[in-house]
Amino acid sequence: IWAGPHHLHYTALPNWAQSLGMVMSVILLAPSWGGMVNGIMTLSGAWHKLRTDPVLRFIIVSVSFYGMSTFDGPMMSIKTVNALSHYTDWTIGHVHSGALGWVGFISLGVMYYLIPRLYGRELFSLKLVELHFWISTIGIVLYITSMWVAGVMQGLMWRAVNDDGTLTYSFIESVEAMHPFFIIRLLGGLLYFLGTVLMAYNLWRTCSGARPVQVEIPAPAMVH
Repeated sequence: IWAGPHHLHYTALPNWAQSLGMVMSVILLAPSWGGMVNGIMTLSGAWHKLRTDPVLRFIIVSVSFYGMSTFDGPMMSIKTVNALSHYTDWTIGHVHSGALGWVGFISLGVMYYLIPRLYGRELFSLKLVELHFWISTIGIVLYITSMWVAGVMQGLMWRAVNDDGTLTYSFIESVEAMHPFFIIRLLGGLLYFLGTVLMAYNLWRTCSGARPVQVEIPAPAMVH
């Protein structure tokens, strides 16, 4: 709860609360990256499986996005950095790297893993899973990097002043400068959405048309 004030830097919030929120946010880097490293290193000794298991790629890349997002957040909580990033698309890009990269990818990977097992069927197409992975990965990279770059540009344009103290750029000029990045963001979002459409088709075919997999259920051992 004490990390929350990092969203309210340079507002009416008391300065001590803002500083405390910054400190607590930086401290959060330790448990966040501990979980990220633990998750990735769980695959130690089995890295070769990433070449053949596209579902596993979703899990590992999602944890990587978690690490990226939890580094970006504490960095943006530092007041000097926040003075540039506040109210810009950089903040929105940070949120989407966690929402689409971490939460989204791990949810997709879990669905690919669980649904065939719940229905007792083979996954319809691993090639579609691989295509989904690459399309969505490219999409999210385009999505968040365009917002990061746009956010830095916004912050620099908003704080630029002339010698007489007047703003160098009007607000509408900063909006016009964002147009190319909005186009890239749209393209990235469409690619990510296309990937989810492929997943929906793949899972629908898995549930409705794939042949059942016979799974042997071991008999419980007798306890004397």
